[in-house]
Amino acid sequence: MDIIVLIKQVPDTTEVKLDPRTGNLIREGIESIINPDDRNALEAAIGLKDDFGGKVIVISMGPPQAIDAISEAIAMGADEGIILSDMAFAGADTWATSFTLGKAVEKVGKYDLIICGRQAIDGDTAQIGPQVAEYLQISQATYVSEIERPKKRTVVVKRRLEDGIERVQCSLPALITVIGELNTPRHPNIGRLIDVCKEKAPIKVWNAADIDTQVSEIGLEGSLTNVNKTFAPKFKRQGEMLEGDTKEVVSSLIGKLKENKLI
Repeated sequence: MDIIVLIKQVPDTTEVKLDPRTGNLIREGIESIINPDDRNALEAAIGLKDDFGGKVIVISMGPPQAIDAISEAIAMGADEGIILSDMAFAGADTWATSFTLGKAVEKVGKYDLIICGRQAIDGDTAQIGPQVAEYLQISQATYVSEIERPKKRTVVVKRRLEDGIERVQCSLPALITVIGELNTPRHPNIGRLIDVCKEKAPIKVWNAADIDTQVSEIGLEGSLTNVNKTFAPKFKRQGEMLEGDTKEVVSSLIGKLKENKLI
């Protein structure tokens, strides 16, 4: 089973702060990690390869330092890595990003399944996976919490929804996005990590020309949306202590909730 995994290198958001002057994320000195949901996607792909054979190719769009994320993925068990890195890709919204990733998948050619994390912690849009599937015109399933044994040209998955679980059968090729409860990602293999550091790992770097795209289709110019301003909202919490016996406190609380139209 040949699988493509789409991953993103993101800042560790537990440490991220906003520049109060520019409204931009302060990335200097912040550790970059593989997006958590993407690690679950990697684990799922490697597990399927272990069970059914085939190959796992990891693709990431980002600056040259995204090679760290690709290297970790290969150390976990992926076979090949591709970095989409070009200044022309900069400033892409989800539309332009999905188009770029879709073009890279088309260049790879042969695959049975594409696995992505549900969403990236630095954007939380959950749009990339579905938009890549739409571009490629293949089956898709999102919020996958379980992957059943693939059969011939189909795969059956369970989707975690707000009010329960949905079991879905997808024809292959297909794209699925996964959530954290799907599995526990393995640690990178030290031996494979050393090979990556010695440049023995198969990692390719593709630019806009390599995937046959025009500047007008990608990056900021190819984006349908633009972020005009980013800021941290300012708010103050207000609290009030209610005193008295239980009946008085409950009556007062209900009155205040009604006053604020909360009940």
